[in-house]
Order: sequence, then structure tokens, then C-alpha cells
Amino acid sequence: RALVATGGRPTALSCPGGEHAISSDDLFSLDKSPGKTCIIGAGYVALECGGFLTALGCDTTIAVRSVLLRGFDRECCDKIGAFMAAKGTKFIHGATPSNIAPTADGKYEVTFTNGSTDVFDTVMAAAGRTADTAGLNLAAVGVEASPKNGKLQCVDEQTNVPYVYAIGDVLQGLPELTPVAIQAGIMLARRMFGGASEAMDYKNIATAVFTPIEYGAIGLSEEEAIEAYGESAARVAAHPALPDTHLTPTFPTHTNAVLGEANLEVYHSEFVPLEWSLSPERETDTYSGFCKVICDKTANMNVVGMHYLGPNAGEVTQGYGVAMKKGFNFRDLSETVGIHPTTSEVFTTLTVTKSSGASAAAAGC
Repeated sequence: RALVATGGRPTALSCPGGEHAISSDDLFSLDKSPGKTCIIGAGYVALECGGFLTALGCDTTIAVRSVLLRGFDRECCDKIGAFMAAKGTKFIHGATPSNIAPTADGKYEVTFTNGSTDVFDTVMAAAGRTADTAGLNLAAVGVEASPKNGKLQCVDEQTNVPYVYAIGDVLQGLPELTPVAIQAGIMLARRMFGGASEAMDYKNIATAVFTPIEYGAIGLSEEEAIEAYGESAARVAAHPALPDTHLTPTFPTHTNAVLGEANLEVYHSEFVPLEWSLSPERETDTYSGFCKVICDKTANMNVVGMHYLGPNAGEVTQGYGVAMKKGFNFRDLSETVGIHPTTSEVFTTLTVTKSSGASAAAAGC
């Protein structure tokens, strides 16, 4: 048996001059400030690096091909983008580099697909990762890898060749997170050598994005929930004899938004974390903390998604990870006594729903 666990590497830019762009790995090994920096991408790495470079005083521009943090909750991502822009990070939306050319004074002139140009001290590529599988000659034993990114399609970490397994960032369509790879490896070893049968559960994995306003998420985004539960309702309406699939929603291509929204209740709140209230520079009247809980109205108000913007997002979100994995409903959450004054307790005091049309702004301390 063989296990592929080579991880991934930052995907290089494909435009002319793309070889002049550094990666996030290179950024942390520079011997001087990157200066005026252009970051290409809109995922974790692009926004996290863009945020701290701006905070360090670097003139930073992020080129975004489509949307920020694809796959995450749009409302939360839009709030992150607005906060970063207010703090000085510049965004070029709907454009990517079409050419990067060195200048005589050691800088780089970047031409974008929207026709604009600018000159930067540093250009950084953060437009995804490619599995580090090209040098393994996997095709010799019949393992099929994506021609686009070298990733492997697996079922329970098993490739199309039964004796070849894979874990981590080489897997297609699964979270590229170190703890996910570690857990998958542990569970695979238990199945192969310890007599266990339990497979890795890739659903409801808590994660955090360490942008200037931190973001924590577990479960479905509001858009995914609307899509999944809308299609589920449509299937049940068309075929009432079929089993209800609400608790294990699929993610179809087409959306029935009306049915989806009708099947969901979204509780939300805008709040000011205690530590932020001491700093006028936080502009909390405009950029507050935020959280939302997405519930399935057709299944006892089961919680299918939790989202949080505020300080210590990783700590807050991790705390709800076990509950999401085991399954709980909104009543369980609202009957939990919070710890005051913490930001995590906001989840236990939610009362305002989006469907009510009432303001999400929290009052009091």
C-alpha cells in the first residue's frame, strides 16, 4: 500500500511575467519590507496577508477575479471586504494580471485584464494551490490526477487504484487545512491497522480566517443552505414518497431560492465586543461584530450553519465544533447560559430573525 501525503504548493500565475510573482512562503522570508504590494487572489492567504501588510504600513492592493472567500457566507465576506477597505487595503474587483513586466528601477509594472496598470515593489500570487504530485509518476500505476491542479479524487481517502491512498491538500474538493489532514491520517491508520471502520467526516468542520476582522464558520453558508434546502423541498414536493434528505443536504447546480428561504430561519446580531468598545478607532458604529445562526425550520430548528465576525474567531468557533458535529437545535443553543462578558455568548442570546425585518443591532452590554 502507498499513501500520497505530499501536500500542495502555491499555484504560479499563468500570465506573461508570472514568474516574477512571489508566494506567501517567499513573503515570510524576505530580508526587507515588500513595500507597495499587489496580491493576486481572494482566498484565506490573500486576505490574511493583505490585512497584515496594510497594518504594517505597506501600500497593498488585492486583485480579485470574482468574489472574496469563495464558498464562505457572502454576507460575512462582504463585511470583511468593507472593513479591510476602510482600513486602507485597496481592491481591484473583476480583474487579474494579464502581464507583469520588470521596470528599470527594480519594480514591476502590472497590467490588469480590465485595462488598468500600476507599478509595485512586490507582486504576490495567492490564487490557490496545486497538489505536489507531478513528480510522483502516479500515472504509471493508474492513479488519476486532475490535469488542472494535480489533485486526486478519493473515496474515504482511497484513490481509483485500491492500494493507493491519499490525505491532505492533495485531495480534490475537500478542506485544505492541516488539522483535517492530521485527523484523516489518524482515522485511515485506524481503519488499515487497528480494525476500525469509521471514515473521516469532512462535514461541519470548524474553520477560521484571520483577516483584520476575524471570521469563524461551521456548516453551511446562507447561500448553500438556501440552495440545498430549496432543492430538497422541490424533490420532496415532486416525489413525496422519497425520503426526506434535509439532514444530509446535497448541493445541486440549480437553486430554488423561494423554497430554500421558506425552509430556513436565520438568527443574526450585530454587536460590539467589549474590547472594541474601548477603542474609538475601531469605528464600531460602522464596523461591528456580527454573528448568524442558520436553522432548518422543517427539522426541529436544527442548526445547519454558524458564522461569526469578531475577535478570537478561532477560539469562539472551535467551542461550537463538537455541538455542530453531534447535532443540536436552536432551542439547545438559546437555553445554554452564556459567559458574560464574552463575544461567544452572543450566540446564546440571539432573538432577531432576518425574516422579521427587525434590526440586528444589539442593545446594552
